[in-house]
Amino acid sequence: MQPSKCTKALGPGLLESVYQSCLVFELRRIGLAVRANVPLPVIYEDVRLDLGFRLDAVVEDYLVLELTSVKKLVAIHDAQVLTYLKLSGFAIALLINFNVVLLKQGVRRLINPNPAERFRDGYSPANENSLR
Repeated sequence: MQPSKCTKALGPGLLESVYQSCLVFELRRIGLAVRANVPLPVIYEDVRLDLGFRLDAVVEDYLVLELTSVKKLVAIHDAQVLTYLKLSGFAIALLINFNVVLLKQGVRRLINPNPAERFRDGYSPANENSLR
């Protein structure tokens, strides 16, 4: 993945949307399927509520990218991403904070303990039949 290329070119301290645009561009340029700003409805008592939540990016219909540019990641950031995983059914996410000197210090991997059925039993993005 190319998030470090974005930070090297742009430096820290910009708005999240700048890094998102750059990262989506770079991932698409290397041939990955990326959807940006994916709507995330809330299902409450069997009613779909479109409340404006969005996943920053979804790579290969498998990996959620939640991007931010804050001074420091705190527990609420993790909780938010875990809630997004629960609502979406995705199994894995990367929380990436671009407001750091070394990008590796701003990356966290989060796992949904109860992903949607399609992500269980060894799902791989290479096996597209498991998406349906």
